[in-house]
Amino acid sequence: MTNINAPSDLDIVTFGCRLNALESENVRALAADAGVTDTVVVNTCAVTAEAVRQARQTIRKIRRERPNARIIATGCAAQTDPDGFAAMDEIDHVVGNAEKLQPAFWANLPRHDKIVVGDIMDLRETAAHLVESFGSRTRAFVEVQNGCDHRCTFCIIPYGRGPSRSVPMGVVVDQVKRLVDSGHREVVLTGVDLTSYGGDLPGAPKLGDLVARILRLVPDLPRLRLSSIDSIEVDPALLDVIGGEPRLMPHLHLSLQAGDDMVLKRMKRRHLREDAVRFCAEARARRPDLVFGADLIAGFPTETDAMFENTLAILADCDLTHVHVFPFSARVGTPAARMPQVARQVVKARAARLREAAEARLAGALAGADGSTVELLVEDGNRGRTPHYLPAHLVGTPVPAGDLLAGRVVGAEGGSLLVERLAA
Repeated sequence: MTNINAPSDLDIVTFGCRLNALESENVRALAADAGVTDTVVVNTCAVTAEAVRQARQTIRKIRRERPNARIIATGCAAQTDPDGFAAMDEIDHVVGNAEKLQPAFWANLPRHDKIVVGDIMDLRETAAHLVESFGSRTRAFVEVQNGCDHRCTFCIIPYGRGPSRSVPMGVVVDQVKRLVDSGHREVVLTGVDLTSYGGDLPGAPKLGDLVARILRLVPDLPRLRLSSIDSIEVDPALLDVIGGEPRLMPHLHLSLQAGDDMVLKRMKRRHLREDAVRFCAEARARRPDLVFGADLIAGFPTETDAMFENTLAILADCDLTHVHVFPFSARVGTPAARMPQVARQVVKARAARLREAAEARLAGALAGADGSTVELLVEDGNRGRTPHYLPAHLVGTPVPAGDLLAGRVVGAEGGSLLVERLAA
């Protein structure tokens, strides 16, 4: 959960993904331009039941602390269950994912009904909502795609985001240029199903085409990074860029979800275990320093001990460094919610084992970096990230956020590298 603003007349509380974080920044700008005051917007996530529970809990807490403020619930949980959120006495408006990004909604806010949620499946375009400045002017997210045409059996997100839609390449390039001109040193391309980019655009360009064009036409951009990708959809042009463009960061986060073929089939994923392992090997052959992250679900319905062991083993087989572990969460309306469920205590135990293994692999990566030279993009408080997305802390004299500098790793502490700046 992220609180975009310090307490003020207009606050944004964000749950969930990077795309939500970007949209929260746009909501803040739209609401501020419309003169909205004494309002808290809660941008919810629907990926797990726990995320929805936390959003509801937060809304109740906000109402206790700010009894006279207007509270607006939006985001994927509000989109998929508008009636459920509207039933909360604490909420003044429930707003859809499309409506929250429309200036007219904010301009006419006092006159709206309690529920302002349209049919997300009717959307056919994604507008490029430009944020002139993002946070500490270090890393900015650029939405290039939204929605998803796939129907994984566990996932409710397509019903919160609608069909897959892409932002034209020229619009994306112009947005990246403006962000670089405003001082950002790293841009992250983000979307709901990023590797499906371009299928709805004239000529059907691929994500690799977009990445190559950005790097060619924005030479002053030091770092370009991709958010989560689906390895089975990676196109040849993207593989070429991964192997040949040092400004594309050597860290790929993969939407794997499981490491067992039967589980993957029951999830209705489009890849098998062998596909994931082969992709990682091929990509690393093109760029040996490449590191991988992944999303993995523990305790999917019907998952046996042997199936779980295959998922556990994929951490080593794909040489994963950054792993996000999700205990399976049944989402009402999805096919997986109707499958035979794994006992909750088993789900929790398997998630704990996955997290323990993931933490060990990250610790190994941090230890293995000792003594190496790294490029560090400094964020607030001398914190930062290496190109491989390893968290780092610059020891010594504070430097301005946004500095991109060379340093030597002198150790690790608290899950973060310790880096000393090299003399210029």
